[in-house]
Amino acid sequence: MTWWKRVVAGAFLALAALGGAVALFAVMPERAEFDPAPLLDAAQRYDVRILRDEFGVPHIYGETDADVAYGLGFAHSEDDFATIQTVILATRGRLASVKGLASAPIDYMARLMGIWKLVEARYETDLAPETRAIAEAHAAGFNHYAALHPEQALPGVIPATGKDVVAGFVFRAPMFYGFQRHILALFDDERSASSGPRQGQLALGMLPGTDFPLGLIGSNAIAVGPARSADGATRLLVNSHQPYTGPVSWYEARLKSEQGWDMAGGVFPGSPVILHGHNRHLGWASTVNRPDLVDVYVLEINPENRNQYRFDGEWRDLEVGEAEISVRIFGRLRWTVRRELLRSVHGPAIRRDHGTYALRYAGMDEIRQLEQYYRLGKAQSFDEWRAAMAMQALPNINYVYADREGNIGYFYNALLPLRAEGYDWQAYLSGDRSETLWSEFLPFESLPQVVNPPSGFVANSNHTPFRATIGPENPDPADFSPAFGIETDMTNRGLRALELFGADSSISREEFRRYKFDKRYSEKSDAARIVAEVLAAELPDEALLAEARRVLAAWDRNADADNTSAALAILTATPVVLAEMRGEKPVDSVESFIEAARTLERHHGRVDPPWGQVNRMRRGALDLAVGGGPDTLRAIESFELEEDGTYTANSGDCYFMFVEWDARGRLRSESIHQFGSATLDERSPHYADQVPLFVAERTKKLHLEEAELRRHLSREYRPGE
Repeated sequence: MTWWKRVVAGAFLALAALGGAVALFAVMPERAEFDPAPLLDAAQRYDVRILRDEFGVPHIYGETDADVAYGLGFAHSEDDFATIQTVILATRGRLASVKGLASAPIDYMARLMGIWKLVEARYETDLAPETRAIAEAHAAGFNHYAALHPEQALPGVIPATGKDVVAGFVFRAPMFYGFQRHILALFDDERSASSGPRQGQLALGMLPGTDFPLGLIGSNAIAVGPARSADGATRLLVNSHQPYTGPVSWYEARLKSEQGWDMAGGVFPGSPVILHGHNRHLGWASTVNRPDLVDVYVLEINPENRNQYRFDGEWRDLEVGEAEISVRIFGRLRWTVRRELLRSVHGPAIRRDHGTYALRYAGMDEIRQLEQYYRLGKAQSFDEWRAAMAMQALPNINYVYADREGNIGYFYNALLPLRAEGYDWQAYLSGDRSETLWSEFLPFESLPQVVNPPSGFVANSNHTPFRATIGPENPDPADFSPAFGIETDMTNRGLRALELFGADSSISREEFRRYKFDKRYSEKSDAARIVAEVLAAELPDEALLAEARRVLAAWDRNADADNTSAALAILTATPVVLAEMRGEKPVDSVESFIEAARTLERHHGRVDPPWGQVNRMRRGALDLAVGGGPDTLRAIESFELEEDGTYTANSGDCYFMFVEWDARGRLRSESIHQFGSATLDERSPHYADQVPLFVAERTKKLHLEEAELRRHLSREYRPGE
C-alpha cells in the first residue's frame, strides 16, 4: 500500500521543517487521559469472586451472568491488558494512532466495513437485553482494571463500552474466512486474475503487511460416541490452532453464575463468552472452513460523474465519505491520513486506477455473533444448542459437538449465499445487474452435517465436509451447488484422523489421547508427494545432496523429536505447501530440497539433525525440543527459520481440551495451554509454567467443583482487592 508510505515520508519532511520544538513535543511521554472515578463507581454494580487455581487459571463465580462477564473482563485484563486494548483500538479504526504505520491498513479496513455505523444502528434492536448486559459488564471489567492501573492504559482506549465488545465480534468474524485478502488484492498495481483466494489457498492468519493476526490458522475437532468407545464414554477433542500471542490467541477461563451459566474453555481478548469448550451437559470444538463467502463486483462508473455507477440500467449515486486515520509517527507526533470511503448497493467500494470495485460478503449486516455464542454456552440440550446454531449469526466455522447423552455431530456452519446459476462466482462480476446481488442464504438445516452416524465418530481438521466420518453418512457433494465454493480438499490432519479413528472400532481414553498426538504424515499427504518428487528427480552431482537424498529416502513420515530425517523432509515440503496454500508463485520441490540440505549443513553441521534440535518451544528462559510439525495432528508450527537455523513454535497446538462424559454421564475435563495463564507478565509464575507439560504431551485436570478447586487454590479475591 504505497500511499501509506507516501504519508509517512511527508510527515518526516514536515517534522524536519518545523524543527526542534516539535521534536521535543514528539518524544515527550504520552499518558492516557480519563477520569477513573466513574469507572470505579460502575464496578460497584457487580458482585464476583475470582478463584485462581494452581496454574493461575481464573474460575469466576458470580450471582448473575453479567457479574461473571465483568469478572472475566477484569481477570483477563490482569493477564493481557495490552492485547485487549489493541483489539479495542483496531475495531474503532484507531490502532495506527498508537501502533504506527503498519496498523494503518487495519484502521482503513475497519472504517471501510462500516463497523461502527452498523453497531450504532442495531445495538439496541438486534441484541437481547441480557446480551447487552454481558457486553457492558465485560467492558466495565476492563475499565475497572484501567482505573486501578492508569499507567498501563493506551491513549484513546478507556472508557471501553459494550459496543466496543460487540464491534470486536463484528470486525473479526469476516477475517476467519479471509475477507481481508480480497481487499488487499484490490490494492495491487493491476487487476488480479481472480476476485480473491481460490479453493485450497490460505486466506487466514496474519494480515499481510501488518503485525495484526486476524484468523484461525488450522484446527482439529473430533468426537467419539459410545458406540465406538471401549468403555461407552463420549469424548470430545477441542483443539484449534492459533497464534500463540495476539488478538486471536487463546486464554483459558471457567465461568459460573447462579443463573445457569457454567462454562469452561477458551476466549479471545475482548470476549465475554467462551468461544469453544463445554458446560456440564454439552460441548463443542471449532475449526475454520473456507467456502466462497465474498464476491467482488466491477462497477461501471458514469463518465460524467465519477460518484455514480450503473445498476439495472440506471445511474445510482455512490455513498461518499472520508476516513480520517491518525498515524503515529513516533512519540506524540501523529499524521492524519484522509482516505475516501465509498459504498454501493453491493457493499463497501474501493476506487483504484484499474477500476472501481464493490465487495459483498456473508454476514456484512450482522451484529449478533456475541449473542449466538452466549446462547450456545447456555444451552442445556442438543435441541437447544441446535436452535442457537440456527441463528446463523456466525458466518463460517465448522462445529463438532458432543454431549452427556451420547450425541455427537459435525456441522459445516456457513452463511452460504443463494447465488444465481450460470456465473463464475470465483471471478470478478459485473456490478450492473441485480441478478448477481444475493441476499438470502442456505438454511442451517440444509448445510452439510453428520449427526450420530453408525460409525460412531466425526472429525474435522479444516478439510472437506464431505469426509466427516467413514461410511455412507457423509454429505454428498452432488447435493450442493458449485456456487457455494465448498472445499473438497483434504489436510494431512484430516487424512490421519480418518485413518486412525476409522481403523479402531473400540477406542479407549488412552487411545483417544494417543491419536491426537499423532506426528505422522499420511502416504496421501502433500508432504509425502513432495518427498516422492524429490526422490524421483535428477539431482546435481554433489556429495552433500547425495547424503541428503539418502536421509530423505529413510524418512518414515514421522515428526518425532528424535527423528533424524524429519528436519530435511519438513524444511523441503513446507515452502512448497505454503506457496500452494497462499496462491503464490510455485516453489520447485527440488530447489526447496537443495536449499533445505544446505541450510541444515550450514547451521547444524549435518543434514540429519534430530528434529527436536531444529524444532523448538521457547518461552522466557525455556528452550525445549518438541515433536510434531506443520499439518500433523500434533501441530507445532513456525514457517520462518531463525537466524540460527531453528524454528520457534508460534502457532498450531496451543490451548486444547480433552472432554469426556462416561457411560453414566459424569464429566471429566483436562486441558493444557502452550504457555500459561499470564500472557504478557514475564514476572508471573504462570508465564511459562505449562510449557513443560505441553512439550511432554501431558494435561491438567479442570476442577469443576468449588470444594475440589479450593484444594488447588493459589488465590481468591474480588476485583480491586
